[in-house]
Formats: sequence, structure tokens, C-alpha cells
Amino acid sequence: MQADTWSPTPVLLTVDLVILTLREGRLCVLLVERGEDPFRGMPALPGGFLNHDREEILDAAHRELSEETALGAGRVHLEQLGTYGDSGRDPRGRVVSVAHLAIAPELPDPVAGTDATDAAWVPAEGILSGAIEIAFDHRRIATDGIERARTKLEFSALATAFCAEAFSIAELQQVYEAVWGTALDTRNFYRKVQAAKGFIVPAGSGPRTTGGRPARLYRAGPKTVLSPPLTRPAPSTAEETTGEEEE
Repeated sequence: MQADTWSPTPVLLTVDLVILTLREGRLCVLLVERGEDPFRGMPALPGGFLNHDREEILDAAHRELSEETALGAGRVHLEQLGTYGDSGRDPRGRVVSVAHLAIAPELPDPVAGTDATDAAWVPAEGILSGAIEIAFDHRRIATDGIERARTKLEFSALATAFCAEAFSIAELQQVYEAVWGTALDTRNFYRKVQAAKGFIVPAGSGPRTTGGRPARLYRAGPKTVLSPPLTRPAPSTAEETTGEEEE
């Protein structure tokens, strides 16, 4: 093909956000109701097109986080998840999405904005099981985001992104149980967390518990990589796991 006859294929670029938080002890994902075609009225991940050719992708992700949900950046953990560019993923044409994973503690009820008519937190299991149908290829993106979080909880300090600035080990355990979807042995979990040096550091004491003793509080430590890691229980035996089996 001659150079003077070649023209690039038109490609549009979007960002999509897998936003995770814990609500009443359950891992939840933020979905918005689309107010425009295609898939008008269907739930979807928050996201949208880049504003102009000079907008950086990370800036677009932060902008969409605010515009679509009215959530500020705050203590939100934001990282690039992956690129999704299957030719048939969007009926409007060739649209490539750079998806991001966002995590923050105790996020408020969302307020939809721009092209979304509603926004709500939905349990992650509803998306993973397919019980909740969502637009485009967003179930695949959301599933990848949830699995990224599950894996990183084993080897990194990502779990603290789900917690308030000061938290108890019991609250940290709730994060692992909600994200992994399985109960953990309390004594074994405590021992493993303490063995991961630099994962968490003391932050004083909180209000007294029902037993009369103040809860010992911690905050995120200096280490971002856990050594040794906190290994996720095997799915086939998760419900029957005991302290000995988690070794």
C-alpha cells in the first residue's frame, strides 16, 4: 500500500472505572444508569470519553470519578487496570477503553452526573454471578477489577485502602473476608498480619468495646509489599478452612 493512500482507522478512547468499597460488610461496586444510547437505562460502570486530545488518561479517570458520581478524589486509591479494545464492544464504532480500579473506605451514597440518570452501590457477587446485567463488556472489566483487588490483598498492603485512617485488626479482617468472600480464622489472621512486618503500625486505642477493653488501632505502615504474603484460601475449601488449614 502506498503511503499517500493510507489513512488510520478512526478510534475513540474512553476511561471506565471499577470503584470498590465496603458497605455493611459487603464488597460493592458502583454502577450508573445510562441516560443515553447505546444501552439507555442499563447499569454500567462509570466512565466516558476523553475531553480533548491533550487530556491525560489519568486526568480523565479522576474527572470521571467526580463527574459521574460526585465523589472527590480524597483518599481514593486509583490504578490503571487494563485496556479493552475488542472490535465489537461498542456499537458506536471502534472504541478502546482504558479501565481503572478505584478503592476507598466508607464511600457515601453516590449522586449521578453528566450522562448518568442514577448511580448505586451493588454487591459484587451480583455482577460476578451474572445476576446483574450491565452494558457493553463492563461485566468483564468489573470481574477483572475485583480479581485484581483479591490478588493484591495477598501480596500488597491494598487492604488498608478499604479502611479508615485508623482501624482495628478486626476491621482489617472484615476487608479480607468481604473481598475474598470467605470467613477467616481470627487468631490465625492476627498472627499472619503481625508477621508481615511494616504492613500496619500502632495508632493508639479507640473506643471501648462491649467487653470493656478499648480497641487497639492501627494505620497503614511503610511497606507496600507483604512479606510473607497473606495467602487466599483455596475456593474449594474456603468454607471449611480452619486455622491449621490456612498455614
